[in-house]
Amino acid sequence: MGSSSSAAKNQNNGKVISNGIAHDVPIATKGFAVDSASSPFKVLEFERRILKDDDVLIRIHYCGICHSDIHQVKGEFHNSKYPMIPGHEITGVVEQVGSKVTNFHVGDHAGVGCMVDSCLRCNPCKKNLEQYCSDMCQTYNSTELDKVTPTFGGYSNFITVKEHFVCKIPKNLPLDAAAPLLCAGITTYSPLRQHNVGKNTRMGVVGLGGLGHMAVKFGAAMGAHVTVFSTSESKRDDAAKLGAKEFIVSKDAEQLKRVENTFDFIIDTVSAPHDVLGMINLLGLQGVYCIVGVSPNPVEIPPFLLIFKRPIITGSLIGGMKETQEMLDFCGKHNITCDIEKIEATPETIHVAYNRTLKSDVKYRFVLDMLHAFK
Repeated sequence: MGSSSSAAKNQNNGKVISNGIAHDVPIATKGFAVDSASSPFKVLEFERRILKDDDVLIRIHYCGICHSDIHQVKGEFHNSKYPMIPGHEITGVVEQVGSKVTNFHVGDHAGVGCMVDSCLRCNPCKKNLEQYCSDMCQTYNSTELDKVTPTFGGYSNFITVKEHFVCKIPKNLPLDAAAPLLCAGITTYSPLRQHNVGKNTRMGVVGLGGLGHMAVKFGAAMGAHVTVFSTSESKRDDAAKLGAKEFIVSKDAEQLKRVENTFDFIIDTVSAPHDVLGMINLLGLQGVYCIVGVSPNPVEIPPFLLIFKRPIITGSLIGGMKETQEMLDFCGKHNITCDIEKIEATPETIHVAYNRTLKSDVKYRFVLDMLHAFK
């Protein structure tokens, strides 16, 4: 994982220097960027802002590749802003802190997820649901609160973030395998907590990828009886190793018939088109079906299913900062990390990783080694 350089300070032309970086100038930074939906990645040199009193400067060590990175790079959400530096599964080491920062010190292990700011005044913010703030600033493909300054993500070597939006990474978790917790982890942990998944909950997980494998780990750690639904029989052994008690091939009508009306909670992590209605039929009375995978197709639900089963059909968006730290602490307590494939960070390796992710050819998350990039 490496360690932070010394925090010793010296004077250089009247500027205070810490870890070789001046406090009162923008931070020279490099990142991997795209200029359009069809352009390749390239190295982009830019500047992170001068440290504010409540800012934390992090030297990025690792950044996970989320499926939404690919959607955004390709413009598939129809809101892409270029040039774009993706990445919102960030872990690293604190290099500097502002004068009013109280919870972080130089050398701390830190993480940044999908957002870097919000108004902190509206009702969602007051309820620790900053992700639903109308002024929430995403880590990339967004702007700062001024609505002008673009945000650039974690495929870079430094990031400056308001302390409120920085998380502590437990010391027992390796920074590389902890990185995807900042998105894949909280995206699956939050709905399990929202809907009181625990001992004896009959829980289903649709899809066993980056999100799905984390849902299995969390469900098992919370005491649920976890069943994995996958189109691929080849994932049966993996599901068991992750903590699932049962495995069902979702293409097999007989297997599905056997478990109709039996689940208390099902989390759907699949981003490709699939039979959502068929999965909802597996819920018991007043069961919960929570969608966290962004499938391109709308879902049509017959009214009679709603009337006779009273299901709760819902979705969930990451988690607020308080809950994200809770998730990380839970992972530290239970020694939970993501299953990853760590790769060198270059434009070429990112391209290969994107193609393999689209083919589901990774177990279960690519993580870029940003500490050794740009050498």
